[in-house]
Amino acid sequence: MADNNEILFEVETPLGFRVRVTFDYWQVIVTIKHPVMLGREAEIQEVLRNPDEIRLSKKDPSVYLFYKPERIGRWVCAVTKRLDGEGFLITAYPTDAAKEGERIWHK
Repeated sequence: MADNNEILFEVETPLGFRVRVTFDYWQVIVTIKHPVMLGREAEIQEVLRNPDEIRLSKKDPSVYLFYKPERIGRWVCAVTKRLDGEGFLITAYPTDAAKEGERIWHK
């Protein structure tokens, strides 16, 4: 059993900061927030490492939304927060539309 603070994964983003998530926090995402993401850790790492676009949250300038197509008309979104240069995953989910917010990076 993993320690609650043990890192499940940490990924370098195209924006030059790393995003991490712990084992326990990933369990919160896949059991409470978005159970559809269970078993999709590698996919989320790829979204963070190689997104099609990144948007800045309209509500919080330290929150970034990373998007990658899942299939036609569907995206996978990884939501991160960056504080003092450190990034962490807030949540991840499939969606049919990108949220509003300034597009700050794209392929």
